[in-house]
Amino acid sequence: MATKIKITIGTVRLDGELLDTACARAIAEKLPVETEPNVWGDEFYFAIPVKMVLDETATKQVKVGDIGYWPPGNALAIFFGPTPMSRGSEPVPAGEVNLVGHITGDATLLRKARGQSVIKIEKAE
Repeated sequence: MATKIKITIGTVRLDGELLDTACARAIAEKLPVETEPNVWGDEFYFAIPVKMVLDETATKQVKVGDIGYWPPGNALAIFFGPTPMSRGSEPVPAGEVNLVGHITGDATLLRKARGQSVIKIEKAE
């Protein structure tokens, strides 16, 4: 069963959900997470206290609003537009990510949160 989440960064608040996979469940168990996000194009990414390997969802083909887990950095990545590896409007991760969830609203609103020093992801009530 999917886990409903809230993502808050600056004044931007979005709803999302984590999928029902082993990797996504491991992430859900560590929530809430509050940390400083890194920016790579229209992607926020940050280390989380989860160590997993690539799984059956591993891909380099993600969409705006997808949430991925990148094993080499033990990092969660939130995609909201093109990244430096993109050739068009779709994001392209630096390497394969496990698809672990997605934003249920307008992920492009995260562009307004650039420059913020804290991102918080927590389970929704």
